Amino acid sequence: MALQASVFAHASVFLVAELILKIMFTGLVEGQGKIRRIAALPAGLRLSVQIPWVSELQIGDSVAINGCCLTVVSLDVNAGTADFEAGEETLSKTNLGRLSEDSPVNLERSLSVGARLGGHFVQGHVDGTGIVTEILRNTDWIDMWFEVSPELSRLMVPKGSVTVDGVSLTLVNTPPGRFSVALIPHTLEVTTLGSRQVGDLVNIENDILGKYVLHLLRNLMESGSSSVNSLSVPSGLESWLNR
Repeated sequence: MALQASVFAHASVFLVAELILKIMFTGLVEGQGKIRRIAALPAGLRLSVQIPWVSELQIGDSVAINGCCLTVVSLDVNAGTADFEAGEETLSKTNLGRLSEDSPVNLERSLSVGARLGGHFVQGHVDGTGIVTEILRNTDWIDMWFEVSPELSRLMVPKGSVTVDGVSLTLVNTPPGRFSVALIPHTLEVTTLGSRQVGDLVNIENDILGKYVLHLLRNLMESGSSSVNSLSVPSGLESWLNR
C-alpha cells in the first residue's frame, strides 16, 4: 500500500509540473470573432480573423480559435484583424478547414501568469471532432448531444470536463461514442454554440488530467515491474487500458 501511494505521489508531482508548463487556456471564451479571409498555403491555410481586442495582441501571441491554439503571424490593427496559419495536421483534426468567410469563431487569449483559472485546464490541442446529433430545448437552456469516436468518449466521465469549440463544459451523460452537455443562456449568447445546428462539426479536447492518468496507467501496465503488481489493477480496467 505504501509503494502504491509512492508511485502515484511521484506521478502527481510530474503531472502538476507538466500542467504548469503546458496549460495555455481555461475554456472561458472571451468573445466571438469572424473569419474575414482564407488563403491557401502550400501546406495549410492562412486565416484572417476579425478580433475585438486585436490592438492588445502582438505577433507571436497564442490565441485559441474554436479551441485550437494558433499563433499570430501578422496584425492589421486598423482593419481589426489578426492572421494565423493552420497546417495540414491541424486541419485534419479540427473544423478550421470547413470555415468560410464570415464564419463566427470562439476566441480566447492564452492564460497569463497569475490569472484566475475559472474553467479547466485546456491546452488548445484539439483531440478530434464531434458531430452535433441532438438539440433539446428546456425553457431557455439547451441539452446538446454529440457523437464522437470511441477513442474520445473513453476519456469522458459524468461531471468531468470537456472542451467543445474552445468552450469549457461539464459532461452530463457519457455513453460510449456519445456525450451530452447542458448549455446555460449565457453560454448560448456569448459563444458559437448558440448557433450550432444538428450535423455541425465541432472541435473536441478531452480533459488533460484524464489523458495523463491513462498514459500513466498504461506505462505501469506495460512495465511489468513489482510496482505494477502491487497496484492490483482490476481485470475490467486492464481490458479498458488495452483497447
